[in-house]
Amino acid sequence: MEKVIEITSLQDERLLVYRQLTGRQLQRGNVFIAESEPVIRAGLEKGCRPLSLLMERQHITGKGSALIDACAVPVYTGDDAVLSQLTGFTLSRGILCAMERPRMLTAEEVIGHARRIAVLENVVDGTNVGALMRSAAALGADGLLLTNDCCDPLQRRAARVSMGAVLRLPWAFCDDPVQLLKESGFVTLALALREDALCIEDERLKKAEKLALFLGAEGDGLKQETIDRCDYSVIIPMHHDVNSLNVAAAGTVAFWELFGK
Repeated sequence: MEKVIEITSLQDERLLVYRQLTGRQLQRGNVFIAESEPVIRAGLEKGCRPLSLLMERQHITGKGSALIDACAVPVYTGDDAVLSQLTGFTLSRGILCAMERPRMLTAEEVIGHARRIAVLENVVDGTNVGALMRSAAALGADGLLLTNDCCDPLQRRAARVSMGAVLRLPWAFCDDPVQLLKESGFVTLALALREDALCIEDERLKKAEKLALFLGAEGDGLKQETIDRCDYSVIIPMHHDVNSLNVAAAGTVAFWELFGK
């Protein structure tokens, strides 16, 4: 087991990465914070090099001991109040690991051999991005594209909510996913409320050789320009005068119907 280091100063330079994790400094940088055992394990399977661990004392000889052996890096610990002060939040899962980010894929690499692609436009909430990544991976997507204004999928909360799916499902940022996907032979679908929208149960959609589903921002949905440029708009049939769902819930339903059957 690696040496366990008691935190005596929050200004210790070795802890800099954990002091930054609540801001934007880590986003799309060279390091990400993996929170919880499933995400750390997924990072190790992906080949991401661990740099250090931060964990509550109770986990050092408990559920964190196997991770300590697997990572073979310095392990920092302290009182719960100290850890919360350091990170700016309560460690709900008790274990954090600073890891080097995997190589960023290009959008062309993600769609190269894909038949079913999910696309997120301006989805900025980490919980929603993580949930969508998990659902897309589970329900048959071959990859996922994000516009540049989306939340980084390797942001701590997004990665945790995804249960490590962000490290298993190929994804990339893309300047103009509509154009790229159309040029690559994909039928493009905008999940949007329009009078001419097709029901997602429409059999013609499922017969498409290559299909890409676009999902929009929390609240505002997809940009009108994106909807207009897509081949079709699609809707999820609903009842009781409800006309929309949270983007993560809507994506899960749509992935199941369009990708998973």
